[in-house]
Amino acid sequence: MGIADDQWARLFARIVQDSHWVTGDQLSVMIDNAVRSVGLTAEVLLVDLAQRVLSPVQPQPLPAVQIAGTLAGRAYQTEEILAGTDKRGGRVLWVPVLDGTERVGMLCIGLDDDVVDDPELRRRCWVLSGLVGHIVMTKLVSSDRLRRLRSNGPLSVPAELLWHLLPPRTFATEQVVITALLEPHDRVAGDAYDYAVDSNAVELAVFDGIGHDMQAGLITALAITAIRNGRRAGEIDLAALASRADDLIVQQPGPLKFVTAVLARLDTETGMLQYLLAGHPPPLLLRAGRVVKQLDHPQRTPLGVRAVGATGPVVGQEQLEPGDRLLLYSDGITEARDERGAFFGERRLVDFTERAALNKLPAPETLRRLAAAVLAHQGERLQDDATLLMVDWSSTAHAQMVPADVG
Repeated sequence: MGIADDQWARLFARIVQDSHWVTGDQLSVMIDNAVRSVGLTAEVLLVDLAQRVLSPVQPQPLPAVQIAGTLAGRAYQTEEILAGTDKRGGRVLWVPVLDGTERVGMLCIGLDDDVVDDPELRRRCWVLSGLVGHIVMTKLVSSDRLRRLRSNGPLSVPAELLWHLLPPRTFATEQVVITALLEPHDRVAGDAYDYAVDSNAVELAVFDGIGHDMQAGLITALAITAIRNGRRAGEIDLAALASRADDLIVQQPGPLKFVTAVLARLDTETGMLQYLLAGHPPPLLLRAGRVVKQLDHPQRTPLGVRAVGATGPVVGQEQLEPGDRLLLYSDGITEARDERGAFFGERRLVDFTERAALNKLPAPETLRRLAAAVLAHQGERLQDDATLLMVDWSSTAHAQMVPADVG
């Protein structure tokens, strides 16, 4: 049995209408009630910040589904619609749920016996999952239940502060894909990332505040806020933006405080990248799946530390080529130590990134697996905050962010 266009239209209209009043914990119930009119069932599962489990969004707690080793997890990793069966042998489709291109979780859609699993059904289910993704994120800001599922355990106060400040981990246009990683998600204090995207420019930043406590989080929050405030006032010069952060940080009472950072601006029409290093590890540039260079223009002092005496130009430039990948990171990645004290190191970071590029993994999945590799190197517990921001300047990378059979 096919589902008629007018049935789908009524279904989508009902979901939009009901979404105005629904609470976060009732999302699965609301979606399920709507799709039963066309012979389907539905359950929404929310991914946690560490991207290890998918938790059912229900009024009462239910067991989470592991991403590793499950069909639901494989659909999440590959961002493809996969067919399977439920515990009673019924047919289901596992459909990735995205908010824009941010991976939010999964939608498990059950099919009645007379519903045909064909390309048209999958296209409609993909539209449904996109609508669900947008609704989930609007409810997240007002639902502690959803936030508990998303954190999958308590967050430290500094981590709670920083996660509220950060943009989504993934954003894509037809010109650029941006994706970020921040670990340990539950105890992060001084590390952070930021970006802003307009039609022809992308603003990028990675921060690492001194220390691993609430003070580090507050100083990093000040740096982010100062630079955002400057951008939103129309300032585009990276040196001037860094100076704004200096001014705000040095005004704070107490001992010296500072934040290392990379600030960058990419012209998505020309590929010209401007960047500023403020006491931070230099970004890596990948071309054709290989790291071709470090962007190591001379450093300025960390944000909050004023330079003494004359200095040269602090903003470097690099002309990117179509398909290039840029990797910004904090030292918590390369300085992760195993039980023998060996660093994860830049060489491992380069090797992993190159293998992922050659295997054509989407950027978000590359970083998810890299986080797992760094955690495994440290015995599943990071000793320091670790941040990665990956940027693909490409006219094709965004196509990897949606299932192949719905394009």
